[in-house]
Amino acid sequence: MAETTTPSAPATAPTARRTTYARLFAVPGARAFTLGNLIARFPQGMFSISAVIMISGTRGSYALAGAVTATGLVANAVVGPWTARLVDRYGQARVAVPATVVSACGSLALLLCVHFGAADWTLFAAYLASAATPNTGGMSRARWAHLLKGDADALHTANSFEQAADELCYMLGPVVAAFLCGTLFPEAGTLVSAVLMVTGVLIFAAQRATEPPPHARTEATRTPLRARGMPPLLVAFLATGAIFGSLEVVTVAFADAQGHKAWAGGVLALQAAGSCAAGLVYGAVRPAGPADRRHPVCVAAMAALMTLPLLAAALTGSLVVLGGALLIAGMATAPTMVTGMTLVQQRTPAAQLNEGMTLAVTGLLGGIACGSATGGAAVEHWGPTAAYTVPVVAAVTALLLALYGYLRVRGVSR
Repeated sequence: MAETTTPSAPATAPTARRTTYARLFAVPGARAFTLGNLIARFPQGMFSISAVIMISGTRGSYALAGAVTATGLVANAVVGPWTARLVDRYGQARVAVPATVVSACGSLALLLCVHFGAADWTLFAAYLASAATPNTGGMSRARWAHLLKGDADALHTANSFEQAADELCYMLGPVVAAFLCGTLFPEAGTLVSAVLMVTGVLIFAAQRATEPPPHARTEATRTPLRARGMPPLLVAFLATGAIFGSLEVVTVAFADAQGHKAWAGGVLALQAAGSCAAGLVYGAVRPAGPADRRHPVCVAAMAALMTLPLLAAALTGSLVVLGGALLIAGMATAPTMVTGMTLVQQRTPAAQLNEGMTLAVTGLLGGIACGSATGGAAVEHWGPTAAYTVPVVAAVTALLLALYGYLRVRGVSR
């Protein structure tokens, strides 16, 4: 079959040559599955904001809208690893397509409940189905790991591209969702995101030649949490998520305090833009040293740059200066995430790769939820400027965890 021959293209390339994005997408089948995955992944940046606009616009309650979307987030964090485990065991196409259909039906049910004025509890019940949404980014990374096995430089470039794609989706997704809901009708964002997700997954799943083979579950590979070095790495992902969650809430509060709350989305988009650009550049250069040694360095750079928003807010009080600080601070995000995901791929057995990467995403989601709550409490008690210490503390915590994980793994290997 084609999937047994396609990995040889990048693996036989001279290792002295730098892997470029052109060479990356010269791998047979890479462009097709990437296109489908990007279409399927783009709605991930649309779902929450679409639901908030739709529910708050028709029910007049941001509290209800926030509670419904938070319920979906928690449900996805719980169900996501189980869905990924099924993907590893039975294959991407066999699991992702029905899971996506279930998720899309939940979105459409939410739309109908909101439109026809159903009881509030039905909104929660309908949105719970979104927990079935497969981790399309993780499945794409798993395909790259399968195709580029043995070519560390090419896999580094592929992981960098995937991280840049994540940032792009989360940067543009909310903008597109707000535009659709504002110019068409309140349910437009939810409807379009569901259609895009189903269409993208169908295109992605149709590329069977690049799909990793399924792996039967054994007692020895029951969970990636047993893999050496995984627990501290996943906790570091949790702390990293807390950076993102707190930074978002505090920045919205800071913009509101300056009388420019409508600019908050654009200011936050600058951080994603900085990360997207840094991710593409990072993928075009050859990484220096092993990933386990690079990870603490990247986290240290992120922790250092995370002080810039605090300094900008405290010393200038200017939203424009804050935007520049977020742009620069975001440039350390992608290298950190790319290196972290590389470690997940290295430490997770091939039979559990989708589950391992989904656990990392679950850690991020849990951290985002914790960071949002902590950032909101800090704003209430200290004010938005002082609350920028929360993402700094979260970044320092992530650094300590990264150092602990590095020293522990190195100590065991000796």
